[in-house]
Amino acid sequence: MTAEAPTTEVRNAEFKQRFAAVLADVQKTGAEDGEALALIGHLAHDLATSLQQPNWSKAKSVITTQTYNDLLKVFEQRGNEYHQAGKSKHAYAIQALAMSLIAGTMRADQQMAQGEKFLDAVIDRSVAVYQSLNPVKLN
Repeated sequence: MTAEAPTTEVRNAEFKQRFAAVLADVQKTGAEDGEALALIGHLAHDLATSLQQPNWSKAKSVITTQTYNDLLKVFEQRGNEYHQAGKSKHAYAIQALAMSLIAGTMRADQQMAQGEKFLDAVIDRSVAVYQSLNPVKLN
């Protein structure tokens, strides 16, 4: 017997459960772990800058399907590398961005749309804090 691949419905339900857990964790982490949020802000800032956008939310709004797919592959690869290297906060930052990216494809679900807004607000605040601590020097 071969195991059948999970249906889209099953995968979406599993993602929603993981997404809810990440949202709860980000809410808790935001109050307790500045380093993790700084890593989220740094990574999101770098990605937004590469897309010539001021923050994560704006960057997400301009990515192409190809960029989306490429980012998810990079997030998976780097997240696994960080996890294996014991860099849990780095892996956590990548996970938060990946979850935000995927949630953006599920906005038809009201709960997902609200969760995405919350997570993106946390990420954008982290970017703003990162930028305030690392001002861009012109000339």
